[in-house]
Amino acid sequence: MHVHTVVVPHNDQRAAERTPCVVPPAEILSSQALLKGRREMLIQHGDRTYRLRHTSNDKLILTK
Repeated sequence: MHVHTVVVPHNDQRAAERTPCVVPPAEILSSQALLKGRREMLIQHGDRTYRLRHTSNDKLILTK
């Protein structure tokens, strides 16, 4: 497991440099699991809808 250390900003820059917090690694989700065999899908995020498309060049494109 990889652990990343992130410095949390404070008003005092020197204090911020001495105050690390541990952030767990992001979960990895395969594009195949997300798309489930489809070439595109819609993703609702808050009040906006995004389109995730798997192109013929094997790229992923996310658009509003």
